[in-house]
Amino acid sequence: MRVSREQAALNRARIVEVAAKLFREKGYDGIGVADLMKGAGLTHGGFYGHFESKEDLLAEACAKALEGSVERWEHIAECKSPQEALDKIAHSYLSPDHRDHPGLGCSVTALGADIARLGPPARAALTGGVKGQVAVLEKLLPEPDEAERRRAALVAYASMVGAMMLARAVDDPALSEEFMQATMGAVLDRAPLDS
Repeated sequence: MRVSREQAALNRARIVEVAAKLFREKGYDGIGVADLMKGAGLTHGGFYGHFESKEDLLAEACAKALEGSVERWEHIAECKSPQEALDKIAHSYLSPDHRDHPGLGCSVTALGADIARLGPPARAALTGGVKGQVAVLEKLLPEPDEAERRRAALVAYASMVGAMMLARAVDDPALSEEFMQATMGAVLDRAPLDS
């Protein structure tokens, strides 16, 4: 049975949405096309009608997820003072909830190592999202010099991403919390917060 263009577009969007979550939860190699399609409520056979490869799906899913993250950060930046916005972003990013639910979190922390080994489309998708998030941080930081603000935004972003990756990787809950709190303190330019 033939599917309408509208339904095909809805199916594709559903596949991308489900893949964005499942790739972040399981990693690129942790899930196959059949399970991705099953998660979207579709048959495996329809995959190649939408995407050329699993890597192409990852690129689109990553771009979509990071686009949503950038939009959330931009919304926070518009609604609050720069310090309040930075505080909210750092607390949200460096939180136990983000650590414990990678499928709903940042694609960079969940998939960065996987994407580094993939081709140009996936790397370009990640790069676009990273640039967007760094740009939001640049607007929030107090450094008066543009070059210094850029450097500070890159350091803050790399620190948050690295801290989250480590917080997820270690098997010591106290150390995991220390990574998040110490980085939050450094990003917000104050002593680490008490647990």
